Amino acid sequence: MELGGIHHVTAVTADAPGNLEFYTGVLGLRLVKKTVNQDDVSAYHLFYADAEGSPGTEMTFFDWRWAPPHEAGAGLVSATAFAVPDGESLEWWARRLDELGVSREEIQEEEGGRRAVLEFSDPEGQRLRLVHDGSGEAPEVRPWERGPVPPGRFLRGFDSVELSVWRLGPTEAVLTEAMGFRKVGERSGGDGPRSAVYEVGPGGPGARVVVVERRDLPLHRRVGAGGVHHVAFRVPDEEEHRAWRERLARAGLGVTPVIDRFYFKSVYFREPGGVLFEIATDGPGFATDEDPEHLGERLALPPFLEPHREQIERGLRPLPTAGLARSGE
Repeated sequence: MELGGIHHVTAVTADAPGNLEFYTGVLGLRLVKKTVNQDDVSAYHLFYADAEGSPGTEMTFFDWRWAPPHEAGAGLVSATAFAVPDGESLEWWARRLDELGVSREEIQEEEGGRRAVLEFSDPEGQRLRLVHDGSGEAPEVRPWERGPVPPGRFLRGFDSVELSVWRLGPTEAVLTEAMGFRKVGERSGGDGPRSAVYEVGPGGPGARVVVVERRDLPLHRRVGAGGVHHVAFRVPDEEEHRAWRERLARAGLGVTPVIDRFYFKSVYFREPGGVLFEIATDGPGFATDEDPEHLGERLALPPFLEPHREQIERGLRPLPTAGLARSGE
């Protein structure tokens, strides 16, 4: 029984229209689901992904208009990395970000040149990375061909997430002993903080977690706009999902009951460093209640919220049409 890698990353925005413009118009992802936070129906829950909303490509946002700007702290996801198809694509993305006025860092080589990383931030300061890993092929996805990014340059889902914690050891124990990750690299410190890299399942892009020991940061679990709320990991079906819940409970991790999110089933728990983890099923997926050709075009509500549609819609601000911004050839 193995986790399949990253399922989705959920972050916070205080500017849903601007968020929509950036993730569809700049990064070229498809808005595959426009729904509400099931625990706070006054807030949108927006899902961006490949053309089909495939697990492993989903960057999602709670629209909390009241949220203050995010402040860095230990106990949180501190960066989200997407995979690109090849090294040439990384250069293409650097030019695109420059043309669109998105501030970025220079492309950096890691691991003796095996990996190349381009770091930048979204308009609310969320740390993002584009990564080319030369050790293997980027995951297969369905590019959104009606978006502004050519299919050959389309993001290939997640490469990894970075977690910042006070002490590496307890987080490592949960990753390796309870969740089946294996350590594949470590940096002892020196000029930078101590860190380690872990992989699960098939390994490589989409199945990698980087943990950084940041004792210089305050313990901080309040996520603001531009911060990440949680990271979810994949399982293929409900049977395995139940087995994972039992396994986590036996490990004493305070896991929640199974929660039906309609598009997938979820359980949640905090690892010892404070980061909120989710285990989510791959299905049933976003086409459950919408035509695949028209995902994200209307407000989608799970059945238990449908009777309250009129009231919910009155409390939400209108959003612009997604994916119409700025072509990149």
